[in-house]
Amino acid sequence: MAKKRDEKEYSVILDTSFMIRLLNDLDPLHSNARGYFRYFLENDVPMYFSTVSVAEYCVRGDFDDLPFRNIRILPFNIFHAREAGRFADALFKAKSDKIIDVPDRLIIPNDPKLFAQGAYEKDIKYFVTADTRSKRNIEVVRRCCAADIEHLDIHTPYGTTFGQIDFDSM
Repeated sequence: MAKKRDEKEYSVILDTSFMIRLLNDLDPLHSNARGYFRYFLENDVPMYFSTVSVAEYCVRGDFDDLPFRNIRILPFNIFHAREAGRFADALFKAKSDKIIDVPDRLIIPNDPKLFAQGAYEKDIKYFVTADTRSKRNIEVVRRCCAADIEHLDIHTPYGTTFGQIDFDSM
């Protein structure tokens, strides 16, 4: 499942946790999320937001607040579903084997769906998130399912990740 892509040309899939931080200017990670968003816009990096994440966001957020002019909506389809099943199986096995410690939460079935979309779509390189725990889960699906998706944690400022100087934070 290795993707062929020019490292300079890639897309990202934004997690619900990213969007929550981006749209809440009181969130401690708001400036980091805004920095990544601006970086992606300025560098013509297409940003996908899954229909799965739209549903998650709308639990407490307003649909009309989503930045639809700047993101591409990625519908969850049958090919994503097939991969998500494999990914969820690998994660549930890793949890039962105590390879990962995932607290019981209702959201876990959505994570493999998002990982599957990112891995299946040829141009997507990064899963952009504020969820630090998802890194272990992505490592499991990368190892067990040959998933070609990387974790990008917005706790690290975009300037550090991409070797850019963030003049706005100076």
